[in-house]
Amino acid sequence: MSLSALLPPLKSEDWRYAPQAALAAVWPVEVEEIRVSAGASERLCITQQGGEEPIARQLLVVLEDRAEFDLTLLNLGGAYSRIAVEAHLGKGARLFIGGVQLGGGGDVLEIVTEVIHEAPDAESRQVIRSVAGGHASVTYLGKVRVERGADGTDGAQSVRAMLLDRTAIANARPELEIYADDVKCAHGCAVGELDAMGLFYLASRGLPPAAAKALMLQAFIAEGLEGAGESESDNLHALALTRLQSLLEAGQ
Repeated sequence: MSLSALLPPLKSEDWRYAPQAALAAVWPVEVEEIRVSAGASERLCITQQGGEEPIARQLLVVLEDRAEFDLTLLNLGGAYSRIAVEAHLGKGARLFIGGVQLGGGGDVLEIVTEVIHEAPDAESRQVIRSVAGGHASVTYLGKVRVERGADGTDGAQSVRAMLLDRTAIANARPELEIYADDVKCAHGCAVGELDAMGLFYLASRGLPPAAAKALMLQAFIAEGLEGAGESESDNLHALALTRLQSLLEAGQ
């Protein structure tokens, strides 16, 4: 049997944007399980920066009843860098997934999530912010699934991407799959460029163009990092700012 036959099929939506050569280097992806016990509260930050070698991670998150979990993902680039999350929520559980992707050159970055509400009164919120320059490709594929009987579910997805160059690509697919009646679920998605009027305003206040762009991009990605704990937040913002500056310098 050929190696291509063992890889996930291109028609699989969760893998359709992944280069086959990169998949061959990382497949199969080992599953990492994270379990948060009933009533507990935990937080995790993952920073991923690939080089020439592809890298992929697959997280399986299980939240027991009334558990709370904040997961922050910072995907800083690489030939192929993928972070996938499958989360199962128990009764009254709360999940926040914040993700930031910053790609340039020929980077291919992916965040893929599936959040499954299996019991009543759970809450999930996903905030994904992506910035792409050069010929980079940034992808977010996310599903919220509400099982039968999971009444009182509150699920939301906010997905935005910023393109620094017309040659960059952003793919996004927020998705809701609902089998219960008494739920509150919403998603929103937008892809755009830096606001010219905003840049003009900052320039009129004496801010150099590069600094104005960096400031606007910092504000753009801030929501995606808001779930990080106090001890991690400064470090994540510093890493993100350094990467943003390199993207802006490459585009000059």
